[in-house]
Amino acid sequence: MKKKTGKGSDEMRPEYDLRKLKFVGRGIYAERYRSGTNLVLLEPDVRKAFPDDDSVNEALRVIAKAAKRQATASRKSQTKVRRQSSQTGSGKARAA
Repeated sequence: MKKKTGKGSDEMRPEYDLRKLKFVGRGIYAERYRSGTNLVLLEPDVRKAFPDDDSVNEALRVIAKAAKRQATASRKSQTKVRRQSSQTGSGKARAA
């Protein structure tokens, strides 16, 4: 047997006190979203150069790859200089 639905069926019951209810509101998952996201604000001139996410990511990948190559080359040259100086230094010690 169905209950009769009246005019007030879609309204809140009078016993609910809205002041006591906890309203979470907008952005309840914002913190969780931000924890896995890195948002960066771009200046207007940069925004014109990179119209979408993919173009920004591609440019940053190119820069990261170049920086990695530069760091590797720098380490190799430092190691080479150390080897040469240690070989030169040991040779002087033998002669003395």
